[in-house]
Amino acid sequence: MASVTVVLLLVVLATAVATGARHWRVPAPSLLVVAGLAAGLLPFVPEVRVAPDVISVVVLPPLLYASAEELSARELRPVWRPVAVLALGLVLASAAAVALVVSAFTPLSPAMAFVLGAVLASTDPVAVTALGRRLPLPPRIQVLVQGESLFNDATSLVLFKVAVAGAVAASAVSVPGAVGEFLLLGGGGAVVGGAVGALVGLIRRRTGDATLETVIALVTPYAAYVVAEDLHTSGVTAVVVAGVVLGSTGHRLTGPRARLQLHAVYGTVVFLLESVVFAIIGLQLPLMVRELTGSEGDWPLWVLACAGAVLAVRLLWIFPLSALTQVRRRRRARAGAQQGESGAAPVRAGAPQGESGDRLSWRVPAVLSWAGTRGVMPLAAALSIPLTTHAGAPLPYRPLVLVLTTGVVVVTLVVQGFTLSSVVRRSGVALVPGHTEREEAGVRRALAAAALAELDRLVESASVGRGAAEQVRRGLRTRYERAAAEAGDDPGGEAPDDDVRALRRALTAAETAELHRLYENGEVAGATMRRLQHALDLERASLGET
Repeated sequence: MASVTVVLLLVVLATAVATGARHWRVPAPSLLVVAGLAAGLLPFVPEVRVAPDVISVVVLPPLLYASAEELSARELRPVWRPVAVLALGLVLASAAAVALVVSAFTPLSPAMAFVLGAVLASTDPVAVTALGRRLPLPPRIQVLVQGESLFNDATSLVLFKVAVAGAVAASAVSVPGAVGEFLLLGGGGAVVGGAVGALVGLIRRRTGDATLETVIALVTPYAAYVVAEDLHTSGVTAVVVAGVVLGSTGHRLTGPRARLQLHAVYGTVVFLLESVVFAIIGLQLPLMVRELTGSEGDWPLWVLACAGAVLAVRLLWIFPLSALTQVRRRRRARAGAQQGESGAAPVRAGAPQGESGDRLSWRVPAVLSWAGTRGVMPLAAALSIPLTTHAGAPLPYRPLVLVLTTGVVVVTLVVQGFTLSSVVRRSGVALVPGHTEREEAGVRRALAAAALAELDRLVESASVGRGAAEQVRRGLRTRYERAAAEAGDDPGGEAPDDDVRALRRALTAAETAELHRLYENGEVAGATMRRLQHALDLERASLGET
């Protein structure tokens, strides 16, 4: 009963702090970590020990799935090359850098130093997504940062398993064996995730009950994770791939009422899990520090050294690659200009400055570098380190690895989390005030124009009465001209009769089809599409659609 009380109090604390963070417009993960750290320092707060399976199996799958579902294959396609470079090369470089630093400054053995490097090698998708939701980042940069954090886990997981095997069994692991392990974990997880996503998509298309669809959506990430882990592949990769697959087709799987219910339920679950897990990160640090020996009292300096190494290698990796990319883009632009002058080929316009960055500029690389926070994933990996070696002896320096991991997570979430918005603002890559509203207004005008065209077609074919058509036309004209009217507002405040209701259902269906066309053609960002889809779902549900 005492443990249940602690969990309930933790939920209350985390929810209150997260609500305050939204009110004060500060990053909730950072504030939650600080609150958890402060609570852990109080003498009367009981110890809260979290089993690795609680985070890995219960908490991570729905959070990863929610992050992945916000992306789609269409949005990931233009950035797959930089995502692959960051998810592979940068993870290996970060693990090596951390291992070298801790081997030089801490009493960790080389094997345990490699374990720590593998744990801290990858950015965290839960933390990155939670921090990125409140930032006015251009869509391309947002997708790049989020995509990297989602797909670098397979690399870090392979490194972690190789490192733990070396530390526990004191045996060397061959490079071909590590490559085969990576292909099994990453490739196998991707296959399992794709299969689960496709199967769930088929089931949801044939399910008409909103409650059942919500249950299926809640079970999906757990199913992908458990099946992948049972097949000895990466459960994290499986959840991410399943989320991307279903996120790409989710707007076609269900009706408006089911989408509204699913959005409300999943939003609540994600809010509670994120709030609790970030509070637990702060709460765990004082508890782990108490388990250190007297010779490990310099752990705060070692935490700063590890955090500095993680950030330094990220800067040294991203800035040169960004410079090479910009130089290559400039050369292509010059070649295109020369061809255009000779009439051989038309000149193609360059990428928008807000998304690709100024030529040879520090702006975009600075944002990408500073957005690489650590979070839930490293903590779950560190907690899963075995307690003993194969010989039965206690695994040396395990408490120190846990403290350094949690300390680096706290430092990155607090320092980078509280300052990321300032870096985005000072870099000049942030969307200008009102950009999202103007984009949304433009899409609303396009949807209203599509509805008006459909209305004209129905009137010409005598499918609807002119009285009902004129009543609906007034509302569409108002929406088109102002482009800010809330979807579902009934012009004139009159209750629609059956003809008007049927006509409005047909027209909202036309608007929904136009929205999907704009999104699939790359003319509207994913976040804008989801907001407008939600507004259309509200109107369609109010008209009796299921």
